[in-house]
Amino acid sequence: MSKYTIVISEQAQEDLEKLSGIISDQYKSPITSIRYLRGIFSEIKQLSRNPEIYSIQTRKSLQAYGPFPRRLNYKRMAIIYNLMGKVVYIRRVIPANTISEL
Repeated sequence: MSKYTIVISEQAQEDLEKLSGIISDQYKSPITSIRYLRGIFSEIKQLSRNPEIYSIQTRKSLQAYGPFPRRLNYKRMAIIYNLMGKVVYIRRVIPANTISEL
């Protein structure tokens, strides 16, 4: 089984930092923040083995994230990524309910 390289965009890194801050500061749960981010990174790491498992998304709202966007959900978050060759580009990590249907 071939391995894929994972590249996390600057925007996705900012999304993760913001999420961590919200959980730690706003909800006063730093330990939960650590666990939640570990879960997200665990899901992202699994993409290095089989990123094609998730289907290409056709929603217009996801087309802004590059060609052939794919979506992986972790709890209430959507991890948006593209697959190009042997590289998985993580574009955003955003609340799943913010993705519009059209």
